[in-house]
Amino acid sequence: MRQDIKNHVAIAQSIVPGSHSGGDQTGSGVDLANYDAAAMVFDVGAVTDNSWTFTVEHSDDDGATDAYAEVDADELDGTTPDAPDANTVTVVGYHGIKQWVRVVATDGGTGDAEFGVSVLRARGRAKP
Repeated sequence: MRQDIKNHVAIAQSIVPGSHSGGDQTGSGVDLANYDAAAMVFDVGAVTDNSWTFTVEHSDDDGATDAYAEVDADELDGTTPDAPDANTVTVVGYHGIKQWVRVVATDGGTGDAEFGVSVLRARGRAKP
């Protein structure tokens, strides 16, 4: 018998999937309230310039009074896909204590890359 996963996770987009070029992409903040686990899912499609870098940031209040700051490496499980290869999926766990997370993609070159970043929230205190 298969175990149910749909009713135990919630997924939110931080960076909407699409073809990105010519500028940094600051993802939307994702609220982790009422969840005890989170991971960022980096879904990369076609890449014509792999000079993109990704940074995970966190905040207590979605930047209202506590500005977003880069997450320390010891609060991540894995590394972000800097200079990503085409057609890859990378998952990076988050075990920091802040309520909000987002991803910032920095364009270090002039080419295009197709990608999106979602935040997977799990171990919710109430089913989504």
